[in-house]
Amino acid sequence: MEICDIRCIDGKRVRKTQQSLPSDETITWMVDIFKALSDPTRLKIVLALLNREHCVCDIAVLCHQSDSAVSHQLRILRTMKIVKNRREGKIMYYSINDDHVVSLIQMSLDHVTPCG
Repeated sequence: MEICDIRCIDGKRVRKTQQSLPSDETITWMVDIFKALSDPTRLKIVLALLNREHCVCDIAVLCHQSDSAVSHQLRILRTMKIVKNRREGKIMYYSINDDHVVSLIQMSLDHVTPCG
């Protein structure tokens, strides 16, 4: 089995780690971000927005979804501050909210992409 053969707790090490852990509220936010990104359509939307902004209609075509279905997914991503939007006349454009999101997605992509 992949557990310790004896029960031994390094109290000093545990206390140091406890002090470095984020708050429960922060952990909940992190979990929610990963939940939002765990949906294939939402992840595809984020991947499509990595290099350029797109309007809802473009994203719907890229994801093979209806405009309303994509709009629903974008609302979730916007609530989680993963994407942001801007209006230009009658067109609503979406883009990645900040470089942290880009880094998170790029690191995930690098992690699962085999090295050449």
